[in-house]
Amino acid sequence: MSNLGQFDSDFYQSNYTIDNQEQSSEDSNAYGHVYGSRKQQASGQPQPAFVPAEMLVSSGYEGQCFQPASNPDYYSQSSYIDSFDEEPPLLEELGISFDHIRQKTLTVLNPLKPADGSIMNETDLTGPILFCITLGAALLLAGKVQFGYVYGMSAIGCLGIHALLNLMSSSGVSYGCVASVLGYCLLPMVMLSICAIFLSLQGIFGTVLALVVVGWCSLSASKIFSSALGMEGQQLLIAYPCALLYGLFALLTVF
Repeated sequence: MSNLGQFDSDFYQSNYTIDNQEQSSEDSNAYGHVYGSRKQQASGQPQPAFVPAEMLVSSGYEGQCFQPASNPDYYSQSSYIDSFDEEPPLLEELGISFDHIRQKTLTVLNPLKPADGSIMNETDLTGPILFCITLGAALLLAGKVQFGYVYGMSAIGCLGIHALLNLMSSSGVSYGCVASVLGYCLLPMVMLSICAIFLSLQGIFGTVLALVVVGWCSLSASKIFSSALGMEGQQLLIAYPCALLYGLFALLTVF
């Protein structure tokens, strides 16, 4: 038996002693103390919790929130907002009035009718440009390419009549008004150029017809100028340079 006890003591030899066991128990107690203190600290801190929306709103500002409402009267009463109904028509913004064009055309077609000076004071170049283009187109159909002569003589003639009228009248006249009147009075010459497409004007009949048209144009222009500028008694003096100008257009039409 003594041998068996000695064998057991030799087989189970270890460095573990009772002192080591006491030290391990102390370490486990220290670890448990530290863990317990951390748990207490964690339990002592406030934990976040879910807060309902009603509690958040009630704890803050309790007044009514501003909700803007649309006011249709504000937009209708704004001074900087214009409706489309209040805007003028496009032709009126461009200075094109068919009523004035019709009145001026009728005044030219009837040289014996008294002219309204207020209508002719307006600078309307829509009719004159249209009549010049029609005259050039009629000459082109008659086999005469004279667009450059038509525009050149029109511009130079307007400058000459403008200078002459400013010397003769005390009130003066603008270049646009002179161009407008001379352009509208070109309508009888346009009619003569249309006749030249179908008839030959190189004869007695054509010469007489051309003289009548020149007198018609110059009489209408002098009547309008004397009425607009208040130059009564000087119509024949105005008609003479106008007749010279329209005579050039007659030469282009006949020859």
